[in-house]
Amino acid sequence: MASEKKFIKKALNDFTITEFLERELDKAGVSKILLTKTPIATRIAIYVRKPGMVVGKKGSTIRELCDVLQQKYGVENPQIEVVEVAKPALDAVLMAEKIGRQIEMRGNTKQIIRFSIKEIMEAGAMGTEIRVAGKIVGKGGKAKTLNVRMGYMKKAGEQAKKVQEGHYTAYLKAGAIGVRVRIIPPGTVFSDHLSKPDIKEETPAEEAAPAEETASPETEQVIEKKLEEAKQEKVKTIRKKRVTKKKEETEGE
Repeated sequence: MASEKKFIKKALNDFTITEFLERELDKAGVSKILLTKTPIATRIAIYVRKPGMVVGKKGSTIRELCDVLQQKYGVENPQIEVVEVAKPALDAVLMAEKIGRQIEMRGNTKQIIRFSIKEIMEAGAMGTEIRVAGKIVGKGGKAKTLNVRMGYMKKAGEQAKKVQEGHYTAYLKAGAIGVRVRIIPPGTVFSDHLSKPDIKEETPAEEAAPAEETASPETEQVIEKKLEEAKQEKVKTIRKKRVTKKKEETEGE
């Protein structure tokens, strides 16, 4: 029971730290925060759209964050690593935040969704889906849902875990508007889209028939000559036998 409480306390503490960093670095565009505790230090990797806003002038922002984490949240020797997201258009969390902020600036929702879909697909995504729900029309209007999808998308099953998903809530005077973005990054492999490899059936090689020996023209002539001589010899033998037989018959009479 004591170990369970320890794990729960650790998880709550990590959540509190993550929530604090996301709130403090809201304008930097935070994608995700990874906490790794080692015997020497606590490493915190922050993936952001704008790393300069996290670092600050000569690292001032990072130093301030480390002091707060150490004093207020009891983090031992915090080491913050800032990682810039290479392609923000393929990050579902950053795209959901971008769409939500544009909606908060009173932009045309349908146009924002259309441009965002185009940006994501041009970045190389296999498929994307953007869902915006709330009082999109304005004050007094009914809540509605806009759902736009392009490309391939998985929604259920074990394969759906490979789909990136990001959420953001935009707050307007008319009410809250929820934004959900789903993206399938390029190169994602699904089991139902595996192509069967071309297997060549190996057939046993037929035994080559022995080549028929063909006689040369000179050899054929010699053979024909021998056959002819044999025929003539046979005819002579038959005639000789007949003559001998007649002589014997004459002498007997």
